[in-house]
Amino acid sequence: MSTAPRYLAPRSQRASVPSPMPVADALRAHEGLNQLGARLEASRRRLRVIAPALPGTLLASLQPGPIDEDGWSLLAANAAVAAKLRHLLPRLEGLLAQAGLPGRIRLKLMQK
Repeated sequence: MSTAPRYLAPRSQRASVPSPMPVADALRAHEGLNQLGARLEASRRRLRVIAPALPGTLLASLQPGPIDEDGWSLLAANAAVAAKLRHLLPRLEGLLAQAGLPGRIRLKLMQK
């Protein structure tokens, strides 16, 4: 006889787990997430528009921030980067306006 010893619990069937949904599909399927994805892409687009006007390696010290009805937040790695960007704000806002993306740019420091 080849039966399992009594002290072992009988094998149970595992619950089936649905296959994972790709993130892009989840964003499209949910209205709120879809809007969030669109805002993230709009923020990245603004950074791509101003990137050619940024001197040296300044772009590496920036991240696109949130967009709202008042404007766009640009996140700087430190205070020195933010100070340099303050001098460039009129030019950067002009580039955004030329690209059809008018609005004010707010500078914020990244949280560590």
